[in-house]
Amino acid sequence: MISFTEAALDRLKEALDPGDYVRVGVVGGGCAGLSYTIEIEEEKKDDDTILNLDGVMVCLNPFSNFTMKEVTVDYVESLHQSGFKFDNPKALKNCACGTSFRPEKGAQTPPPGGCATAGCPI
Repeated sequence: MISFTEAALDRLKEALDPGDYVRVGVVGGGCAGLSYTIEIEEEKKDDDTILNLDGVMVCLNPFSNFTMKEVTVDYVESLHQSGFKFDNPKALKNCACGTSFRPEKGAQTPPPGGCATAGCPI
């Protein structure tokens, strides 16, 4: 199952209002094929998998849940950039900027047009 570092959870807690959800997902696109997304939402969807990670409610749609099962999300700050970093040991290839990846061979791919973070029809 997806995991978050302490730094990532701390950053999310700073950004969330009571009752907010963090939607983490995958969309078609990017130079390697799929891109990670992370958003704050006020409501969950009926088919979401909900994780309570130290008080942070994380939503994953069915496709993202399957694709991100071994991903670790971190929050990093450097002189050049700051933001959430996704470490996916199952990725076959990552782009140089670290925002997109190619899934392992035989992995499920998003439906045509990509997989919106609001949920896939699968």
